[in-house]
Amino acid sequence: MAFTSSPRGARLARRLVSHRLDAWGYPYGGRVNDTLTLIAGELTANAVRHGHVAGRDFHLRLTRGTASVRVEVTDTRTERVPVLPEGDPPGDTESGRGLLLVAGLATRWAVTPRTGAPGKTVWAELDLG
Repeated sequence: MAFTSSPRGARLARRLVSHRLDAWGYPYGGRVNDTLTLIAGELTANAVRHGHVAGRDFHLRLTRGTASVRVEVTDTRTERVPVLPEGDPPGDTESGRGLLLVAGLATRWAVTPRTGAPGKTVWAELDLG
């Protein structure tokens, strides 16, 4: 689904992930739902904050496999590729911890170039076992 590149769009995307996971049998408040909702929240917030291009939406895809669930967030900004920060950010900063959370919660995550258009996709998977 496409969402406006705004805090409201990020909030709606996060809620959609939680709702879809519940419909798939991963209930609200459960490990899978809570973890993937948090990961989706971080990735969509980053897409809005760091991947925003005026007039362009970000896209979210949630896919379920037999052994894992994958969340993908695609934005249209090519030149700002996220990297995992080295060490912890200073204690008084208000940002810089999102990818540390994603890396700590996800089984695996990465950044791939967007195919067919400018931008990138940041994805994370959570094993269900």
